[in-house]
Amino acid sequence: MKWLLTIALILSSTTQYPAKVTAQTPQPATPKQPVQPVPTPATSQKPTSRPVFVLPKIPPRLGTVSGRRAGMGSRDNCPVVTTALTALVPLQAEQKQRNQTDKSDIGIVEGLTTAQRPTFWFYVPYTQDLPNASAEFILQDSAGEDIYKHAIALPPKPSVVGVSLPETVTALEVGKTYHWYFKVRCQQQTASVPVYVEGDIKRINLDSRVMQQLESTTDPQSKIVIYAKEGIWFDAVTLLAQLRLANDNDASIKEDWQSLLQSVNLNNIATAPILKTEK
Repeated sequence: MKWLLTIALILSSTTQYPAKVTAQTPQPATPKQPVQPVPTPATSQKPTSRPVFVLPKIPPRLGTVSGRRAGMGSRDNCPVVTTALTALVPLQAEQKQRNQTDKSDIGIVEGLTTAQRPTFWFYVPYTQDLPNASAEFILQDSAGEDIYKHAIALPPKPSVVGVSLPETVTALEVGKTYHWYFKVRCQQQTASVPVYVEGDIKRINLDSRVMQQLESTTDPQSKIVIYAKEGIWFDAVTLLAQLRLANDNDASIKEDWQSLLQSVNLNNIATAPILKTEK
């Protein structure tokens, strides 16, 4: 009888133990965590400020200053215009002539470029419906020799017009200064004096600091801000004009254009339309 009692106790313990273990093993269910969205990196960096041109530090010139940013409107029987023929170039050391009723903006009219064959920009108030009227662009080397001379079609309405040097023109040399003219004749007589603007352009190389800044962004508006801050006028205005031509309804680009022109006191043409460049 004793051994039967022992067997009964063993059987009883083996049937109850698993039940106790099973009761202890289940764990409370853990709720799933929501998947957090991964931030998407910005595709481009927009400029934090509008372009404002800063005059570069240029050594003082010897001799007289010669340059004209705005043409006199009373020559060659040209019609009276609200805004004169104007070169889109900074004006330094403005000189006012006595008894001059037309504002011609005479002084140092010049700008820098890094381009081999830059584009020149002019506000042209005279239009193609003027009989016998014509326009001409001339670029000269430091010796006064013509290296490019080209007839320019007058616009259908007062507009900003770009004149680009074609591939047939020898590339501008770094460190050399060139002189340009833009002339409008309303009469074709040889003795007539045209309405004209004139100034200088000099090609330079970028230093490593500016190159790094330009390479650090792919956004063209940011590049324009850099060019303007570094005093490289022709590169800034040309890149911005190209953006305007490609995105005429972009309010941000229009504001950039107005900011750049206002920074060199060209408020009066900041809202004028732009035409495609001529070659």
